[in-house]
Amino acid sequence: MRRPHIRTVAVAVAVATAATGLAGTAFAGPSTGVERSAASATSATVVVEAARTAAFAHASATGVSKGDVLHAQDVMIDPEGARHVRFVRTHNDLPVLGGDLIVHLDRGLGYTGVTRAADHAVKPAAVKAKLTAGQAAAKAAKAAKGDAGSAQLVLDARDGASALAYQVTVTDKDNSRTVVVDAVTGKVRSNTPTRDEFLSPKLLDALRERGETVDPATGAGSASIPSGLVGSGATGAAAYPSAAKGTGKTLFVGTVGLTTTQTSRGHYQLKDPNRYGTETRDAKGSYTEKFSAGSKLTNTTNVWGNGKTTSRVSAAADAQYGITKTLDFYKSTFKRKGIANNSKPAQAMVHWGKKVANAFWDPTCNCMLYGDGDGDMFKKPLVVLDVTGHELTHGVVEATANLQPTFVDSDGNQYGEPGSLNESLADIFGSNVEFYAKNTKDTPDYLIGEKLGLAQKFLRRLDHPSLDKLEGTIDYWSADTYYTEVHAGSGVSSHAYYLLAEGSGKKTINGVNYNSPTYHNIAVKGIGRTKATAIYYRALTRYMVSTTDFHQARIATLKAAKDLYGANSTEYKTVDKSWSAVNVTAANTPRAHH
Repeated sequence: MRRPHIRTVAVAVAVATAATGLAGTAFAGPSTGVERSAASATSATVVVEAARTAAFAHASATGVSKGDVLHAQDVMIDPEGARHVRFVRTHNDLPVLGGDLIVHLDRGLGYTGVTRAADHAVKPAAVKAKLTAGQAAAKAAKAAKGDAGSAQLVLDARDGASALAYQVTVTDKDNSRTVVVDAVTGKVRSNTPTRDEFLSPKLLDALRERGETVDPATGAGSASIPSGLVGSGATGAAAYPSAAKGTGKTLFVGTVGLTTTQTSRGHYQLKDPNRYGTETRDAKGSYTEKFSAGSKLTNTTNVWGNGKTTSRVSAAADAQYGITKTLDFYKSTFKRKGIANNSKPAQAMVHWGKKVANAFWDPTCNCMLYGDGDGDMFKKPLVVLDVTGHELTHGVVEATANLQPTFVDSDGNQYGEPGSLNESLADIFGSNVEFYAKNTKDTPDYLIGEKLGLAQKFLRRLDHPSLDKLEGTIDYWSADTYYTEVHAGSGVSSHAYYLLAEGSGKKTINGVNYNSPTYHNIAVKGIGRTKATAIYYRALTRYMVSTTDFHQARIATLKAAKDLYGANSTEYKTVDKSWSAVNVTAANTPRAHH
């Protein structure tokens, strides 16, 4: 549970240049969904230009029109032949919200299709604003109850229409929101938190109503250091800075190995030079969204924390371990180099704010922020491994499909299937981080938040989502899913993924008992977690856009399975059956899709 996603609808449009290539360029591996770095900027540029040309040549299918300029965000080149280019667009120099699309090409750079967010032209009915930027900023400040930044004109192509609008960032002491105001009518079109909070307002309210406190168990863990993250540097290195082998004494995963930076003889910093300079700092109770304002964590022993909250560094050891394990999972499994696949560091600040009972991915600083708990309902920092894997995956989604909630209520709860799919993917890949880490202090499982100390023993679970009574998570799709809060709605695709990986019915995995039901008792035999995860990752990176809902996600995963294993494969057929088992079928696709 987190707060409303603050997933800012990006206004700053990244433009790839022929000189440097694309920061996120990736190439898929043959049959595993793995990615490798681009061979050269030139090859990426050629693919981008071919895709851009194809988009305009097939305008009736792609929806581009005169005045549109397509800006490449990512290029994916599959060895088996396909090329995919993800674009955002401007129209008459204005950024378009919901204007993203992916153009698909064959090996010869011929057009093969498109995946688009907006199913309509992005031309607005009115081309001249009636509100001034100042008036829009004032309306945004009132709506979000904070201080408004400058208002920027954009085109809002979400929700089936196009409108001239202003986008404004509004901040208060400990939060920020992205507000979109209609430039003609003054109506607030959206008011979305910019941070991805793990605990939603709805969940926090439910816990208060139950009078439940959350005080997860901590402890120093094992005395020995298990195999894990270790550096290649040695104490007494000839040159500094250099990689060094450190020890983290965490709150939740015992004693672990950490790669740190030796800055001089006998001095160390909690910064990993082997993982792009990934670093954790101490916010010291401030609400800063500038990573540079966090205090560097240094010591002379290269031992971090004491396994208890009596050391401020214990939470930092958990955070650094979780982040580096998440990076390693994405790199080892998909050859993804960092959260945005651009070989840049992942960053975190612990002890953020005062009595903050949450943790979140913050796109403003491109980092993880961890509160210490409010001391009342939440007693400990939310630095649990699957929380970190979940939240950093929101960063991965932001860098790829950028799935957006459809609407947000006055309390900050988010609704709509794209937002639910976003939450689901964060749970899916967050659980995969646990399986990758193989930490004996945190058993790999298909449960989310099982270390938080909740009365129901977990927050969400992928095998039987409706066992989560706190959020009211659902097992199956229905027409009402559109109006379901995103954490509750996430159960649809999380359940489909579990069925694809493990199948229906009873089973025990790593000592955890599962019993996954299905719609109309459809029996599903799983294909294994490795293949299921490869399919969902390829679907996310190549076939999902900001508005993808569950029926479109079904199509995306079918395309991904066809790419990897063939249209007649068991894997492809099981993807189809897994969606049917959660009541997502071609037959009940909403009429608007036809």
